[in-house]
Amino acid sequence: MAKFAVILPAAGRSSRFKDKYYKKPFAPLANRAVWIHSAERFLNREDVVQVILVIAAEDRDDFNFKFASNVAILGIDVVAGGAERADSIEAALARVKPEADFVCLHDAARPCLADVWIDQVFEAAQRTKAAILAVPVTGTLKRVGANQQIEETVARDRLYEAQTPQVFARELLLEAHAKRDGFAATDDAQLVERLGRPVTIVPGSPVN
Repeated sequence: MAKFAVILPAAGRSSRFKDKYYKKPFAPLANRAVWIHSAERFLNREDVVQVILVIAAEDRDDFNFKFASNVAILGIDVVAGGAERADSIEAALARVKPEADFVCLHDAARPCLADVWIDQVFEAAQRTKAAILAVPVTGTLKRVGANQQIEETVARDRLYEAQTPQVFARELLLEAHAKRDGFAATDDAQLVERLGRPVTIVPGSPVN
């Protein structure tokens, strides 16, 4: 059975969340923080050997005060992130257990994850070395110029919005980050794409 390490990034600024008291991964949901719901989707799986939560260094003291007992009970690793998302992922990759064959990246702020979606993206990654959840773009897309006027309507055929989990063979993901050269990728699939390696789409859901 292939073994997976799961990295849960939670080091972002949550600038779109618009809550002055919480960053999104730490906000309460059904009496528990969002990140705990996300972590629990993976912790009880036999094929998951490690869960790593990545938090901002500035959040460490407050996080320890609120969640140290949860971390101990759940048995997860907590890593301080870097300036950019890719820096945070690389900090976590350095802590991945050697027995992990694949690395799964899932946003800590996406708690509404069904087991069947995890099963499907894990299975696809084992077949193809790289797989992500994604949903077809359904809205009408406009490309806008500097004057805020529409330049064109973009055809949405074959366009997908990337989600997480994103799952990669460990060595492939390590290579993708080693060859990043400061490139500001918005997700890890983009780094793998830059290597010229295929990434498989697994149908996700707007619920995610």
